[in-house]
Amino acid sequence: MYAVLRDAWATVVPDRRDRHGPLPPVMLVLTVVTGLVDAFSYLVLGHVFVANMTGNVVFSGFAVAGAAGFSLAASLTALAAFAVGALLGGRVAHGARSHRGRVLHLALVLETVLVLAACLVAETTGSPYPGPARYALIVLLGLAMGVQNAAARALAVPDLTTTVLTLTVTGMAADSGAAGGPGGRVGRRSVSVLAMFAGGLAGAVAVLHGGAALPLLFATVLLAAATAASFALTRSGEAWTRPL
Repeated sequence: MYAVLRDAWATVVPDRRDRHGPLPPVMLVLTVVTGLVDAFSYLVLGHVFVANMTGNVVFSGFAVAGAAGFSLAASLTALAAFAVGALLGGRVAHGARSHRGRVLHLALVLETVLVLAACLVAETTGSPYPGPARYALIVLLGLAMGVQNAAARALAVPDLTTTVLTLTVTGMAADSGAAGGPGGRVGRRSVSVLAMFAGGLAGAVAVLHGGAALPLLFATVLLAAATAASFALTRSGEAWTRPL
């Protein structure tokens, strides 16, 4: 148990001499953002995700089969927007590949602008959102999550993908001592799962007991804070800034 807690603490408060430096806690913040944004998209925009593309592929199948409450157009729009966002995030990552801090900062700037724009749309149109507003929100948030996912992929911090937990949970079980594995990084993986849970919980509570756009406001605040904090990282020359 001590090893698990130590691993979790090292993820939240990492040693600057670690190969990934200060990146892990920022990735945890982005994981919380994912939970907030997907809570908004699923609960407010209908049965559609803007960060979980596996879900949208499955939802597309449901819609084609005629299941009630699922929209093929909404799922395909989210998929397309996410792909374009990933393309933009990839260009950012490849353009600043020589410095991981700059990759993070530039991606955060772009993502913050997109989520802020979505927040403004949500606040000015009001729920339930009419067709054009609904699709504008799906596009803006899909773009933002695509950028985030591309940046996380480029930064490649182990077990902190910010949007996908399937492999994280698989690693916790498959690498455990019970499975004959080394049992490594359980603390980090657990913190990642808890961050997503916290974002989803906060987003759902905000929608159900606050206001429909409140999760986007929370996400914007977190992203703005992460963007401001990451600016200092662009000037670092420490070992973690170098590409993997």
